[in-house]
Amino acid sequence: MVYRLKQTEKAAPLFAGWQETMIWSCLQGAMGRMYADRPERPVSAAALLGDFCFLAGKPNRELMFCGSDQQEFLIMVPGSRAWAELIEECYGAQAEKVVRYAFRKEPDAFDQVFLQAAVDGLPEEYTLRMMDEELFWRCREIKWCRDWVSQYETYSVYQKYGLGAVILKGGEPVSGASSYSGYRGGIEIEIDTREDHRRQGLAFVCGAKLILECRRRGWYPSWDAQNPWSASLARKLGYRPGHEYTAYEIVKSKT
Repeated sequence: MVYRLKQTEKAAPLFAGWQETMIWSCLQGAMGRMYADRPERPVSAAALLGDFCFLAGKPNRELMFCGSDQQEFLIMVPGSRAWAELIEECYGAQAEKVVRYAFRKEPDAFDQVFLQAAVDGLPEEYTLRMMDEELFWRCREIKWCRDWVSQYETYSVYQKYGLGAVILKGGEPVSGASSYSGYRGGIEIEIDTREDHRRQGLAFVCGAKLILECRRRGWYPSWDAQNPWSASLARKLGYRPGHEYTAYEIVKSKT
C-alpha cells in the first residue's frame, strides 16, 4: 500500500540530512506531495514536486509509480544505491542516468555590490521587471519559460512562496530567473533565456537581481544545476560547489 501523507512531517526522519529545498517544501506542506508506505512511522517515502521525485528510506516498488502516472517526464533522485537499482529495474530504457550539481547553502556568501553592478549594467534596450501578476499569467502561456511559474496554481500562491526577475525586450520576456518552488525560508531557482537572446549575459543579470531580492526578504535562493553551463553560472554568481549526485530522467514515452 502507498499513502499520501497528510501529516508530512511523519516522513522527516527518512529525509534527515538531505539539503534539497523541494523536499523541505513537501515536508512543510507548502508545495508538492509526500507519499509513504504507511501513515505512521514510515520506512519508505517519496517526495514529489513538479518534475522531481526524491526517494528515501527502504526501497519500495510501489512508491516508484506513486502520484506520477500522468507525467511523461520525471527526474528521480535515489537516496541510495539500492533505490537507483530499483529505478533501473522498473523503468529500464526509459531511465537515463545523469549527473547533477549541488551547491552549498551559504546565505552570506554573496557579494551584493558585485551583483548590483551586474544589474545596473543591463543594456538600455532591455527592461528588467520583478514578476508581477500580468507577467505570471503571460509566462504560463509561453512554453520555454513556463517552469518559472508552472508549479503555482494562482498568483496569490506565487506571492506567498515565489519570486522572480524577468528581462523583456519589446515587451516580451527574453530571459528570467524565478522560483521553480518555494518553502518557508527560500526558493529553488529556475533560470532560462530565450534561444535567440542567449550568450549575452542576460541570465547572469536575472540571477543577480533575484538573489538580491531574496536576500532583502531574508530568503535563501537555492541553486541546483542540471548541467555544466548552469553550474558555471552559479559559480559566477557566488555559489560554491557542494557535490555531484546521480539522478534519473524518466521519459515514459521512450521505448
